[in-house]
Amino acid sequence: MRITGGELRGIQLKVPAGRVVRPTTDRIREAVFAMLGNISDCGGRILDLYAGSGALGIEALSRGAKWVDFIDQNRKSCNVIEYNLQKSRLQDRAHIYCCSVNHAMIFLDSNYDIVFLDPPYSYSSTDDLLLTLSGNKILGQMSTVVVSHANRFLLKSDYSDLHLVKQRRYGDSYISIYQREI
Repeated sequence: MRITGGELRGIQLKVPAGRVVRPTTDRIREAVFAMLGNISDCGGRILDLYAGSGALGIEALSRGAKWVDFIDQNRKSCNVIEYNLQKSRLQDRAHIYCCSVNHAMIFLDSNYDIVFLDPPYSYSSTDDLLLTLSGNKILGQMSTVVVSHANRFLLKSDYSDLHLVKQRRYGDSYISIYQREI
């Protein structure tokens, strides 16, 4: 797996061993950032939930994001994210919280421009998480939420003030992009 764009294009990233993490492929990450190019500025604050290897957040940093907070409860994943940040010399523009997403929702208080939400493919509560996220203080007036989900868990077009603006299918995966409009 490698960074697909920006100043660090081509740098190889480490992925946690085993089947705990299913990393977003290079092709899908390229597609995500192409879709975001027309919707949102990638130069702001980013939140990477269920970060895994950190590939989405690191890709955002490579493409000009100012700051990324990474959230993952798996210690091995947190160690891999730390390794990838050090390898790409980005550790001064990021922070890793090794905790659950639900716990992070309680203590995070920054407004994020983009939130990447990439839960495990067996996670069936993405609907509930999107509803919780829509009412959370971490989203600003025009925040964008990018959700990666399995095709067996189709999402609604609206979650309170989060509205679906783009959706694409890639094999057994969907990328759904929501924007908060207040």
